[in-house]
Amino acid sequence: MNQRNDLPEKIAALLPNLPTRPGCYLMKDAEGKVIYVGKAVNLRNRVRSYFHAPTQLGPRIRRMVEKIADIEWILVDSELEALILEMNLIKRHRPHYNVRLKDDKRYPYIKVHWADEFPKVTVTRQMVQDGSRYFGPYTSVWAVHQTLDLLRRIFPYLTCDRVITGKDERACLYYDIKLCRAPCIGAISRENYRQMIADLCHFLEGHTEPIVARLRMEMEKAAENLQFEQAALIRDQIRAIENVVEKQKVISSEMTDSDVIALARDDGDACVQIFFIRGGKLIGREYFLLEGAEETPDSAVMAEFIKHFYDRAATVPDQVLLPHEVEEAQIIRQWLSQKKSAQKVEISVPRTGIQQELIHMAAENAAQTLRTLKAQWEVDTHRQEQALVELQEALGIPQPLNRIECYDISNTQGVAAIGSMVVFEKGTPRKSHYRRFNIRSVSGPDDFASMEETLERRFRRWQAAQERAEEPGKKLDAAFALLPDLVIVDGGKGQLSRAVKVLERFGLLERVKVVSLAKQQEEIFLPDRAESILLPRHSQGFYLIQRIRDEAHRYAITAHRKARTKQGMASRLELIPGIGPVKRKRLLQRFGDIESIRNASVEELTAVEGITPQLAAQIKSGLE
Repeated sequence: MNQRNDLPEKIAALLPNLPTRPGCYLMKDAEGKVIYVGKAVNLRNRVRSYFHAPTQLGPRIRRMVEKIADIEWILVDSELEALILEMNLIKRHRPHYNVRLKDDKRYPYIKVHWADEFPKVTVTRQMVQDGSRYFGPYTSVWAVHQTLDLLRRIFPYLTCDRVITGKDERACLYYDIKLCRAPCIGAISRENYRQMIADLCHFLEGHTEPIVARLRMEMEKAAENLQFEQAALIRDQIRAIENVVEKQKVISSEMTDSDVIALARDDGDACVQIFFIRGGKLIGREYFLLEGAEETPDSAVMAEFIKHFYDRAATVPDQVLLPHEVEEAQIIRQWLSQKKSAQKVEISVPRTGIQQELIHMAAENAAQTLRTLKAQWEVDTHRQEQALVELQEALGIPQPLNRIECYDISNTQGVAAIGSMVVFEKGTPRKSHYRRFNIRSVSGPDDFASMEETLERRFRRWQAAQERAEEPGKKLDAAFALLPDLVIVDGGKGQLSRAVKVLERFGLLERVKVVSLAKQQEEIFLPDRAESILLPRHSQGFYLIQRIRDEAHRYAITAHRKARTKQGMASRLELIPGIGPVKRKRLLQRFGDIESIRNASVEELTAVEGITPQLAAQIKSGLE
């Protein structure tokens, strides 16, 4: 192949020196951001292929190649190591041009704390090597909690934080309503409790027959021993399990534990549906959306999904059924077998029979899911467009409101004051552009001055970005480099006047529109206008501006609480206006610690010498 003559000098120098060993390569843009991660058995051949015969590349890959300013690589000893490293790099950098799971950081798991003496069952968003057992990932937090509700009725596991000794005098209410077996009072032994949790795990895995068989034996034994209450309890547990099993579709008693995977695509969007077959029954299904799948062949998309999903999956089945062959099938099969503790995992493409019917059913479900989601996206897009138009007309702004920034201040009696900046683009949150400001120049609870400092620093950053943009090689913060079409400040006319003052100082009052939003009546105040604006209460414009303001408030108060926690409870007490060393000492002598002071009533606080009702209210507010 002949190398292109128009390559950047740095890339042209790199290509001949690439090693011919296995490894991963990272493509970077001019700002140093990783835009693509790949792997290869021969790094030199694979990377050079991007820069030869560009007409043979798809439009998406051509766009990527045009942005490549630098290439890094990491050598490994085998193709399997390269595959594992590639997955970790994609997870870390989330490159724009790689196929990846959408919102993959949010997927929840059910966690069984098996390492504990009396294991509990919780929801988590990450798997750690702590001796626990995990089930998932799931795509819906709501569905996970519904599952936990069901599990707790069948297997009444612990939810409290008691130290279990078996010698407590009384159990809690959950024991009375049959949602806990009360190991705290010795109503169930450690051995039997752990057996119940083991049954719960088998239930989640879809293997219910051994559980029911053993429970029947225990029920009969209890009845023979005249323990009729215990026998009735086991009977109810068996019925609950059977009720769930009856709703599971029976596929084939001869079918091995399998995951059935199918793909649906439409205009660049991709949806994968998985059916979980365990013990010959369909015990559940999940769908996942993919990003970066445009112009990528189905075989490559499916291969990337398998890698990303099973990298996060708590378990690997004996068999994975697919609608067609996938790229790198042999190395993926080797990797899956390694994850399954060296047990062989089969990847197959069924052509006939029940397995082929399952593939067809999964594909139909994937297509229907994608159609439903796209219809919802279209409705949401229409609502956002309608909201922006209503807001634009109500405020008398001529240009479209593509970018809206909203600011809020959170503090407690002036302590740990935080200014928040949230960004909405085309009516949806742009969370990567959210920023927070620790207020530095303001002492005491002065929201007006804090708002002025926040906006001053925001637009000073914009000014600096304009200056740095003229310097080659300088990396800019995109959150500050762009100007908003509309600035919303949380508050009334006082906050608005400070915002106007800042925009005038930077010469931006004509370019950036600004309003304030007062909470009480949801009034919108505009500069140089005496009357406020009230949007119709059920209009899309009203819902949007309310949502933006609430998001700014949430973001500010979350940051403020973190800042207060860092300062520590004792320092927070000292920072409350009116509390000096003497009163602090009296409070601690009376209540013992900060937590007790925080939980005390106003009447209890005022019983301390020197603490007035007003000061007691400030203490309650300062320590909330």
